[in-house]
Amino acid sequence: MSGKFLISLTHGLDNTDKATVAFVIANAAVASDKDTIVFLSIEGTRLAQKGAADAVHEEGFAPLKELMDNFAKAGGKMFVCSPCFKKRKLDEEQLVDGAAIVGGAKLVEFMSEGCPSVSY
Repeated sequence: MSGKFLISLTHGLDNTDKATVAFVIANAAVASDKDTIVFLSIEGTRLAQKGAADAVHEEGFAPLKELMDNFAKAGGKMFVCSPCFKKRKLDEEQLVDGAAIVGGAKLVEFMSEGCPSVSY
């Protein structure tokens, strides 16, 4: 891959428009041959659970589940904030494909050699 790209997503079902746009950008980045991570924190962590995105379909966009599935199939990864995930008492056994629960050090390591990022 030619470089890295990070999308920080703090929203999920509380703002499905932002969640959808974040995964549109994530798909564009991974399709552009970027080593792409979506960092799910705060309410975004809920999207790491199977079934959470199933009913989300913002007008003018592909369904969120489809965007997330395509992202994972293309090699994109989701880092899920460990403290945020635990605070919400979510189920580690129900993680979507491409998701991994990580601590802050893993995110810092990914970004440490220069990495453009956007936040939603």
